[in-house]
Amino acid sequence: MKQSVAGIVKTRLEAENLVNALRANGFADHEISALFPDKEGSKDFAHDNSTKAPEGTVAGVGTGGLLGGVLGLMAGIGAIAVPGVGPLIAAGPIMATLSGAAVGATVGGIAGALIGMGIPEYEAKMYEGKIRDGNILLAVHCNNNDELKRAEELYKQHNVSDIHRVGEASVKKSA
Repeated sequence: MKQSVAGIVKTRLEAENLVNALRANGFADHEISALFPDKEGSKDFAHDNSTKAPEGTVAGVGTGGLLGGVLGLMAGIGAIAVPGVGPLIAAGPIMATLSGAAVGATVGGIAGALIGMGIPEYEAKMYEGKIRDGNILLAVHCNNNDELKRAEELYKQHNVSDIHRVGEASVKKSA
């Protein structure tokens, strides 16, 4: 099972600095995930009501430039509305999880999707609370122990809080 390093940053600038550092240290865009509240109104460009998740609305962003900065250029970026949580922006592998069946009614919301990614329930609920409070979850997907250690060191250098190693569940793709 692959593992990820996940943690919380407070601002978009901190998130962009960490993403730049991860890229500079050999992590590819498709290995980096971000999840954050949409405070600036992606609803203006997220009108697609077709969704794979009956609990939320998912829409791909036609151009990352609408969000601006490094986060706006991340792979697989899109908007999602989670009932009880509100509008979110997701990028990277976490977007595939959120747009799949992982946004479940049993646990619900962000925590359900994070549990679907292999994050333990306690940590998933803690991360959901932090995201609801306006923080940003960043995760980097690692292929080996050296990458895990390198990612954790970068997280510490960038003052990331709530750093955890998490196992990744495989995401089933729907037809």
